[in-house]
Amino acid sequence: MRLKISQFLLSLVIISALMLGGCSTQQVASNTSSPISTATSTTSEASTKTTTEATSVSQTNSDIPGLADLPRLEGQATVVLTVKGSPITIQVDGTDAPITAGNFVDLVQKGVYDGLAFHRVVREPQPFVVQGGDPQSKDPKVSADRLGTGSYIDPKTGNARYIPLEVKAKGSDTPTYNKPFDATAQPVVLPHKQGAVAMARSQAPDSASAQFYFALADLAFLDGNYAVFGNVTQGFDVVNKIKQGDRIDSAKVTQGAENLKVPGQ
Repeated sequence: MRLKISQFLLSLVIISALMLGGCSTQQVASNTSSPISTATSTTSEASTKTTTEATSVSQTNSDIPGLADLPRLEGQATVVLTVKGSPITIQVDGTDAPITAGNFVDLVQKGVYDGLAFHRVVREPQPFVVQGGDPQSKDPKVSADRLGTGSYIDPKTGNARYIPLEVKAKGSDTPTYNKPFDATAQPVVLPHKQGAVAMARSQAPDSASAQFYFALADLAFLDGNYAVFGNVTQGFDVVNKIKQGDRIDSAKVTQGAENLKVPGQ
């Protein structure tokens, strides 16, 4: 009974918290919450620009609003994050999550993650997530209670870049977009296993931007609601030692950079 109660409480914390990144600074997220903050008007407006129904990538890119304008990873890539001098190796899967993986690798290539902080670390009552990637955290003067609300701002446009929720079911040739997927009815290709790396977002499905999280345990109840795009292949012991406030020394693409396709380049 004690285990069931703790799992129930953890689920409540996660559901109310898991809405991570993609939020504007107009809404403050609690540091006690997990990979999710409250949706803001900014992300809500962004999500209304996409369809409200789940959309298959089997349609042409032009049928999915904004998809053709986003970076895409065609294949695999390896990214090494260095935290407090120790490496974390991530295998990034552009085969099963091309848009989510492409966004992450593109931001790594741009140096966006260098110097950013991990602003949420949830290990109690059970191991949950380590979350970082809020671009606001590069400035140490930014108040801690604002972290978890920031997005990547494209310097060319001055606008935030958001990506659609992207989930691929087992047995499907292509991912679905724009809407949470019922993973209890059909398993996903990239589940929330321990060491999974996924994008944080707000309540709006298409509000992920730059924030990501490491799964500290198997978190199957998140499958279909958040886009996993890779897994830690080496250095999970480093992930387990990350404390709130620790920073990413550097993030580098060590293999597969040629698989990144950026529109206009």
